[in-house]
Amino acid sequence: MECGAVLAGLQPNYLLCPSRHSSTPFPPVLPLTRHFSPPSLKLQNQTTQLSFAYCQAPSSVRCHATLSDTYSVEAAELADIDWDSLGFGFLPTDYMYTMKCPKGGNFSNGELQRFGNIELSPSAGILNYGQGLFEGLKAYRKEDGHILLFRPEENALRMRLGAERMCMPSPTVEQFVEAVQATVLANKRWVPPFGKGSLYIRPLLMGSGAVLGLAPAPEYTFLIYVSPVGNYFKEGIAPIHLIVEHELHRATPGGTGGVKTIGNYAAVLKAQSAAKLKGYSDVLYLDCVHKKYLEEVSSCNIFVVKGNTISTPAIKGTILPGITRKSIIDVARKEGFQVEERLVAVDELLEADEVFVTGTAVVLSPVGSITYLGKRVSYGNEGVGGVSQELYSVLTRLQMGLIEDTLNWTVELR
Repeated sequence: MECGAVLAGLQPNYLLCPSRHSSTPFPPVLPLTRHFSPPSLKLQNQTTQLSFAYCQAPSSVRCHATLSDTYSVEAAELADIDWDSLGFGFLPTDYMYTMKCPKGGNFSNGELQRFGNIELSPSAGILNYGQGLFEGLKAYRKEDGHILLFRPEENALRMRLGAERMCMPSPTVEQFVEAVQATVLANKRWVPPFGKGSLYIRPLLMGSGAVLGLAPAPEYTFLIYVSPVGNYFKEGIAPIHLIVEHELHRATPGGTGGVKTIGNYAAVLKAQSAAKLKGYSDVLYLDCVHKKYLEEVSSCNIFVVKGNTISTPAIKGTILPGITRKSIIDVARKEGFQVEERLVAVDELLEADEVFVTGTAVVLSPVGSITYLGKRVSYGNEGVGGVSQELYSVLTRLQMGLIEDTLNWTVELR
């Protein structure tokens, strides 16, 4: 790899490595500070002169050149795409972040690189034995143009817990958060305008070292890429329609259902695909022991509303501890609702006033109907219920900086 560029005169934490084969102009990226407010990016809508010098780098990086560049912050502020047509699909952006860890070592020397394909051995642990985790979080653009992250420390902590279960080393919480910060700032022009969507952030932790026998990989890679997104479900905030799956199961006691490992998601594709062919939005899974207690939707946690009480399945090893789930519980209690984390029987769906699901991708989606053993139950004339609307409004307004963050959940980038 050749030439990592960093701003002269500052103490960088990361290297910026443009591809030698890319002819696409790209804006320079400032190294992170602990306050996440690089001085020369504070001024918006102006042309800023930035000088670069190539710095001392690890031995795998050759550094021998100097360059200077002038670019318009205004021009780099937003990518030229149709922001009104964003769905939940992948769009390539400018940069990704990578950091490696040898066996028995620690993660260090992370760097920003031009977004592109990665190289793996055919014998990599991630490819042969599925030794990998991922996270998902979002960045939102405020009305004033500044960018907010939502609870990145929680994602870092969850990855560390998952890594322990999967026999993997993981970045520290500080490394994780700073890497997320750096990646978002590097791709700032891809953060949608206020109210047009969000920048989805996907950190990956994988066994990248070659291994043939069943064993932990000898090397690990931490990687972050991002993509601007709109609504996860095509219905948006409109109600979705679920079918209860009573034969296939997402997770088993003692398994990995409670961590965000990649295999959890491949396991739901068969039932989800069949459900979508029948016109349903997604699948709701039951526990595999009694086959009568709610677990979760393919990639969402579920909540059942009855009067002033909101119930959700307790986290006991087979259900992912969603960060949006945790946030909605806190918001609901603050709004005066009684929230119960317990076993929730499928029969309770028949008497519920409202049902909704939560997740990073969906935020909160109301459920318009659930079909179980051929019987369809609808909620609120398949409209958006009052509780769902209230909690969705409070959480999204907080995420977008429209209300004061008294819970200290957001991190602002400038």
